[in-house]
Amino acid sequence: MEILNTAPTLDEKADRLRQILAGSGRLIVAYSGGVDSAFLAFAAHQALGAQMCAVIADSASLARNHLEDALAFARERGIPVEVVETQELENPAYIRNDAMRCFHCKDELFTVLERYREAHEFDAIAYGVNADDEGDFRPGQQAARQHRVLAPLLEARLTKAEIRHLARQADLRVWDKPASACLSSRMEYGRAVTPEALSVIERGEDALRALGFRQFRVRHHGEIVRIEIAPEELPRALSADMAREFTAVFKALGFKFVTLDLEGFRSGSMNQLLTAEELLRGKLP
Repeated sequence: MEILNTAPTLDEKADRLRQILAGSGRLIVAYSGGVDSAFLAFAAHQALGAQMCAVIADSASLARNHLEDALAFARERGIPVEVVETQELENPAYIRNDAMRCFHCKDELFTVLERYREAHEFDAIAYGVNADDEGDFRPGQQAARQHRVLAPLLEARLTKAEIRHLARQADLRVWDKPASACLSSRMEYGRAVTPEALSVIERGEDALRALGFRQFRVRHHGEIVRIEIAPEELPRALSADMAREFTAVFKALGFKFVTLDLEGFRSGSMNQLLTAEELLRGKLP
């Protein structure tokens, strides 16, 4: 018997996304400027026009260049955008920086966005989680579910690669933008998150960008910095001249030991230090 392939095509998924957004009412998009939230904001604007607004949360955990680029992209595309302030660094549970830090961050974000929604008479809030994020260690998804935040990209079953493809089709310059989580994700678990530490990480990553690297992370381990560089860029990093550059930059930022991770960049590498129990807790609904 012939088995028919019933998996939806990319065109069908894109149509489904348009239907979801068109039926969402006046919509706030939780916006960070990454490819997922930028594409979602673009698609929502296409579907809803002035009945949507991209809202970006500003705090010490958001790098200045990311904020500036997110605002620039929204202006380029005529997408309504607003900036609100979040105060996650005033929450001791967030500062403690255990495995649930991301939950406390997103709980603060969606609490602030809910107040904004009520004050400006929007109907719903959406964020850019996608089909590839299911099953990953992302405690922030628990906060989204508790706040009943919509997940249009996930509902349309769009993967990261498909979102990048659709963004490229739409000529969105962010289609190949490297993934970038908040600055706090660079801190080893158990080390207190402080504005000073976040500033050091941001300045270190600005320096790597100025050296011409495109995808990287500065991982903060107290006296030790662990630099992750994308595998395709590692050969350039593995030279005596670049070692001297790294040493000068990061010792000037206060680190005693400067290390280059030979596995290269990978998202969520700090999660490798978590126990099975902690990982499970981060995936529970």
